[in-house]
Amino acid sequence: MIPLNLIKQSPDDIIHRLSIRGKNYENDIHLLLDLDASRRKCQQQKDELLAESNAIAREIALAIKHASSDEVQHLKVKSSSLKSQIKELETQSKDWISQIETLMLSIPNAPHASVPSGSHEDHNIEVFRTSLIPTLNDFALPHWELAEKYHLIDFELGNKITGSGFPVYLGKGAKLQRALINFFLDKAAESGYMEVQPPILVNEASGTGTGQLPDKEGQMYQVPIDNLYLIPTAEVPITNIYRDVILDAHQLPIKNAGYTPCFRREAGSYGAHVRGLNRLHQFDKVEIVQIAHPNHSYSHLEEMVEHVKSLLQVLQLPFRILKLCGGDLGFASALTYDFEVFSAAQKKWLEVSSVSNFESFQSNRLKLRIKEADGKNILAHTLNGSALALPRIMAALLENNQSESGIHIPDALISYTGFSLIS
Repeated sequence: MIPLNLIKQSPDDIIHRLSIRGKNYENDIHLLLDLDASRRKCQQQKDELLAESNAIAREIALAIKHASSDEVQHLKVKSSSLKSQIKELETQSKDWISQIETLMLSIPNAPHASVPSGSHEDHNIEVFRTSLIPTLNDFALPHWELAEKYHLIDFELGNKITGSGFPVYLGKGAKLQRALINFFLDKAAESGYMEVQPPILVNEASGTGTGQLPDKEGQMYQVPIDNLYLIPTAEVPITNIYRDVILDAHQLPIKNAGYTPCFRREAGSYGAHVRGLNRLHQFDKVEIVQIAHPNHSYSHLEEMVEHVKSLLQVLQLPFRILKLCGGDLGFASALTYDFEVFSAAQKKWLEVSSVSNFESFQSNRLKLRIKEADGKNILAHTLNGSALALPRIMAALLENNQSESGIHIPDALISYTGFSLIS
């Protein structure tokens, strides 16, 4: 959530930045300020009564020694009345705090100043595109037909075992999947990321800490009996490693990478655009996460963008990078770059990565702080990116590299797969 002190310092700026998302949050921000003013007034009254109560306690101690019993009794009655008033103010203060927290959790992150205005994906700005977009011959097949032809993925078997959106990878399809995971993890290690293997179930506090809750609970698979959630991305458990942690500035940046299966209900997603690997309920992904100092987080964001860019270049996939507009920006993000690969058989772009800077939005929820050299604690900035999500990478590799003799494996993956051709 946006730190309250930032909202109090520059409410008009926060309102303006939030408006880039295509929605007016002016009433929410003013209500938040009013609630905080009421809370502070309540706290001031409580402090004054506490001071008075402490003074009377001292008077009672003296009166017991030197005053009449009537005077002592009068002071005790007054003390009891003050304690009742203080208790009422404490209850009222907790109510103000609860209302403030509930409202703050409902307000998305304020976009970075460079985020373009716009209400939907058509307003995203393309900032990079590879020069060559491949064209295929008439024999070209979409990846779901290639998967069936070469016995790589069985969608119907997954439907039998679980339901739609849970494919079964077979033979060379399973090996290619594993090769991609290992390749992405090795490349992350080469770039200085420490590998982490986190749990794939998280508690409510973890989901709230990274902004999935209460915003996206309808898209998450739940285990109600234990009040747990299946992760939509490794970002959630990896970032929560640092919940309630104070880091020394010299430890930064912290760079972690992890492979996990990911689970998303994708409620309301129907139609041809979800066919095959285009949209799944379970999929594999390698995620990179950074914890950075606020002064340097945007240079780290660019570094993460370059890392993802290099992966796609080595895989020789045609891709483009989009800077997301306010209306397409995720709830917790201040700035996001999306990577899309071109699917030659489907003749469309498929998103394979989002690289985002959340600034202090997540760390404020997580209570993730940095101890500066002067001893002061400040909120860290958190960043994450897909490096990469596998299903659409797999789809693009199968479609773009097909030929009459079979599907050619990119040179960078041959040492991982153990084969150069699927035939």
